[in-house]
Amino acid sequence: MFTGLIESTGTILALTESGGATRITVAAPGLTSRLHTGDSIAVSGVCLTALHIEPNAFPPRFSADLAAETISRTTLAHLREGSVVNLELPTPAGSPLGGHVVQGHVDGTATLIGLDAITPDAPETDWRLRLRIPEALTRYVVPQGSITIEGISLTVAALHGQDIEIAIIPHTYAATSLYTLAPGSLLNIEVDVLGKYAERQMQTPTKHLLTEEYLLANGY
Repeated sequence: MFTGLIESTGTILALTESGGATRITVAAPGLTSRLHTGDSIAVSGVCLTALHIEPNAFPPRFSADLAAETISRTTLAHLREGSVVNLELPTPAGSPLGGHVVQGHVDGTATLIGLDAITPDAPETDWRLRLRIPEALTRYVVPQGSITIEGISLTVAALHGQDIEIAIIPHTYAATSLYTLAPGSLLNIEVDVLGKYAERQMQTPTKHLLTEEYLLANGY
């Protein structure tokens, strides 16, 4: 499990295809030394399995294979050499949850409409992120609710149909891949899994209604 608090950024070194499989190689100087073969790592919000780890290479790097489902659902196969990606290792059990519950299971991609400085001439400024999500995901998004964008745990500031607005603080802008993105860029989106579970529960027929009669009959 992840929390959407980005530990560092990495850079795409290569995307290679071999025998029908696609392998992504990422330069990750800040995290490679902590990886072991088979470990999970979130790459711009996508949970991948670290392979062929080279902590002594220049730059330190790891690779991961992209399943066909990952290629079809995320942006990773569209990245190019030099693209900046957000990286996060799983949160150890018992650690504080600084963001929200993030699985690394991307629900789909959104389109970046704009990322605008609130005070353009200030040395540090907040930013307003605007994006358009697939219509099928709008039912899981609520104002002041959580959403994961490119692996970053963020809070929805406003919702207008399929368009979402999010306030970005200076640290998040500078410490993640957001500053590299241009309008029209595709973004990995994971909605709050708690909303999906709640919807599933509502769709499941209730065996017993919680009534006074039911409680008395069952010894309450």
